[in-house]
Amino acid sequence: MSAAASVQSPARKRKLRRGPNIWVLGLVWFFALLWLVPFVGAIITSFRTFDDLNTRGFWSVPQEITVNNYVRAWGQAGVSRYLLNSFKITLPALGLCMLFASMCAYGLVRFRFRLSVPIYVMFVAGLMLPFQVLLLPVFFLANKLHIYDTLWALILFHAAFQLGFCTFVLRNFMKTVPFSLFESALIDGASEWTIFRRIALPLLLPGLAALATLEFTWIFNDYLWAIVLLQSDQLKPITTGLANLRGQYISDWPLMVAGSLIATVPTLVVFFGLQRYFIDGLTVGATKG
Repeated sequence: MSAAASVQSPARKRKLRRGPNIWVLGLVWFFALLWLVPFVGAIITSFRTFDDLNTRGFWSVPQEITVNNYVRAWGQAGVSRYLLNSFKITLPALGLCMLFASMCAYGLVRFRFRLSVPIYVMFVAGLMLPFQVLLLPVFFLANKLHIYDTLWALILFHAAFQLGFCTFVLRNFMKTVPFSLFESALIDGASEWTIFRRIALPLLLPGLAALATLEFTWIFNDYLWAIVLLQSDQLKPITTGLANLRGQYISDWPLMVAGSLIATVPTLVVFFGLQRYFIDGLTVGATKG
């Protein structure tokens, strides 16, 4: 009996382990499909006509499929202009933020001086400051610098405000690089700029890609500061442009949903394009060897 029990015990253990895994997997799939329901509904709505949606209801089977909503959203509703403004804001702000954050991270790790810790704490402390506290100071500062209602107001603000978080992440990423690597390059006659450009930046590539994915999404989808710092409709990004679209076409839901889906394409392209680097950046230091 003891031998039979010992033979059956591994099988029983595997069976017990297999049961919870199946339930957990089924639960994950259930919530994943549940999360996709509104997204699939939005896609179907974007291809429906207004009359079909208004007469048959949202959850009905569409009787007519059309791409006219995307054509109208791109041209008539000005989504193409709003989308271009978003790129004009996001790409320069992202480039400035990545450049200065990588330089700050390199300096805080490479050079050991008395104020390195207070400067690092200053960057981290800036992350604790809520956006609402900065509304009036940033508004008055933009007026003082004569950049209010210009794209430079949003570019400079996003680059400056995201600098603390990016420096915090890249500094911790840089600390995983062996310090002897920099010293060896310095002994070989390399300048600090050469070390930063040819050694530090390539090693920071996974962290930069992971940060770029997050920062692109945050800046591209910003709505609050676009309202505060921009007034002209010609300069508004896609987020505030879609809000104007709702005000102009208050009941044309297929048109609004089509414009919203167009606005999601750039962030999806960036995420899937940098997915490999994004995962590498998140898992750095998780394994050794």
